[in-house]
Amino acid sequence: MAVARPMRRTSPITFFLAAFLAFGFLFFLLSPSSSAATTTGGDTSQQRREDAADNPLSPPTKPFLKSQPVRNDGLKAPPPVVHYDLNKLTTTSDSADKGERVLILTPLARFYQEFWDNLVHLNYPHELISLGFIIPSTKEGSAALSALESAISKTQNGPIPSRFASISILRQDFEPPLQSQDEKERHKLENQKARRESMSRARNSLLFTTLGPATSWVLWLDADIVETPATLIQDLTGHNYPVIVPNCYQRYYNNDHKQMEVRPYDFNSWIDSSNAQSLAENMGPDDILLEGYAEMPTYRTLMAYLADTENPNPRRVIELDGVGGTALMVKADVHRDGAMFPAFPFYHLVETEGFAKMAKRLGYQVFGLPDYFVSCFCFFVSLLFILLTVLCLIGRVSRC
Repeated sequence: MAVARPMRRTSPITFFLAAFLAFGFLFFLLSPSSSAATTTGGDTSQQRREDAADNPLSPPTKPFLKSQPVRNDGLKAPPPVVHYDLNKLTTTSDSADKGERVLILTPLARFYQEFWDNLVHLNYPHELISLGFIIPSTKEGSAALSALESAISKTQNGPIPSRFASISILRQDFEPPLQSQDEKERHKLENQKARRESMSRARNSLLFTTLGPATSWVLWLDADIVETPATLIQDLTGHNYPVIVPNCYQRYYNNDHKQMEVRPYDFNSWIDSSNAQSLAENMGPDDILLEGYAEMPTYRTLMAYLADTENPNPRRVIELDGVGGTALMVKADVHRDGAMFPAFPFYHLVETEGFAKMAKRLGYQVFGLPDYFVSCFCFFVSLLFILLTVLCLIGRVSRC
């Protein structure tokens, strides 16, 4: 006797298969990616040992620590006086071949495994990469710290070519103005001044603590950037510009089209307008201009909308007046010359936009890559994509 269609759709086997597939997708998403490198090449290991820090006072961007010499009386010798010739430090378009050190800095309030996996998969020589993080002293920050330390432990105890030269973690010594990292809360207009001034303080603390005399480049990479080309560092340094920023997009599920799509995300990379300048002229000394809010119609030209999505040219360059910090490459000398992230209104700008203004006032040009994309992908959106896929599979199984 044939089984009725409704009974087949509620079969325990169908639900068992759906649960199994859902578990499989979640495991695939959450499990850390294994490194592609499996060798522990002697050349790389020897190079790291020779380049190790000489004493406890060595810069934090030097890897490991050589054993300290012992005097005849059995005591360790004091740290020597070390001289650094910054004139020999290079920043070129062949950064990897020239052995130029890169410092990747990330303010981190929430940990995404996809962010860490993306870091590990960058194919710039890892012995030339140092990482720095600053984490708020909140409950959510403590959870992020625990997850970050776990990921670090796995990578730094793994194959030598995958290990980073050094990793520094700071905890903020001030309370963040927002306890919640909810996206809607973070982007409310009334929260922007306090939030971005706090972000500036965090960025400056991280920068001034970790920037070493051997650092050639500083890459600011937000903690929710989970998709970049593996050649991100080479691609950005290849232009050999003082400041350069790619275009940041966000993946989302389009309910109208019933599929995953991308949309512009970072609106802080822009070309200034006469309207924005007029708004600034009529502002009080403590007021700041913000981009992307109807209450402040700046009519700036936003790089986010200059992308050629049909025929992109990733090497197309435009000059900018403001930059976002989602993936911002800066020559270390720009920071050494005094360009930081103002935690106060600087020409009515703060944080990354204020940094761009400060860099330009110091005589540096600021550039953007409208067709070179990095992606911000919310964890909950990825879960939605998995659930939709599972539902699709359930529908197919039920029709078998």
